Amino acid sequence: MNQILIRPAPTTAVTVPGADRDRVLEQSWSDRGHNGQVDASLLLIEDDPTIAEMVVEVLRETYEVDHAASGEAGLDLALHKHYDLMVVDRRLPGIDGVQVIEAVRRARIATPILMLTALGTVADRVSGLDGGANDYLVKPFDFDELEARLRALRRGFTAEGKRRYIGNWLFTPDTDTLYSPYDERVSLTATESALLSLLAESPEHVFSRDEILSAVFSSDDTPGTVDTYVHYIRRKADYDLIETVRSRGYRLGSPT
Repeated sequence: MNQILIRPAPTTAVTVPGADRDRVLEQSWSDRGHNGQVDASLLLIEDDPTIAEMVVEVLRETYEVDHAASGEAGLDLALHKHYDLMVVDRRLPGIDGVQVIEAVRRARIATPILMLTALGTVADRVSGLDGGANDYLVKPFDFDELEARLRALRRGFTAEGKRRYIGNWLFTPDTDTLYSPYDERVSLTATESALLSLLAESPEHVFSRDEILSAVFSSDDTPGTVDTYVHYIRRKADYDLIETVRSRGYRLGSPT
């Protein structure tokens, strides 16, 4: 079992001069694991160079890892590049970890995020989770546990399929589920989910009733059936989830 505070830094790791510690640093690694494949991309936002080097050395066997040493640099990467996972330190120079995660969630990015923290109080953990983190790990930690938690986050994210934010609502088509801004779960029927998925694929497009009928319903249904199912979705979730465009049809809304 390898504890992060007792594992020596690998001789092949990058050495960051002490004078650079408070400077915005970005370092990208693209390495291959034992099977010659990188399974996923990961963003590590950690200002401690020793910890960052050790974490990257372990995780690059499985992930393509980008490292940022400040909240500002990490947020810039998170907003402009796709990642399968993010690991964010709680205490960062400039923008702290909770602020980074809150900004990522405001940008409608649903990537699973693990927060690292040296602060083990319940209040600190709650603030991180309320800010949008999916899980947390208290320092010092074991590398085996870090890797296991990351695998669990990926499994959970994959199981829920492709996610999409509609305003402040989260829609997971593969599970026919909507989540409200208050984490209330709303189950949709397969037909309701198919209709919402169609609108979500082209959020700016106004779909006529005939287009929706052709894509979602059977040839025996009428345009009134579309109106009925739009009503069902609005009643279950939020009226503004679907916008009515007079004389034209429907398009994806932007509920708060």
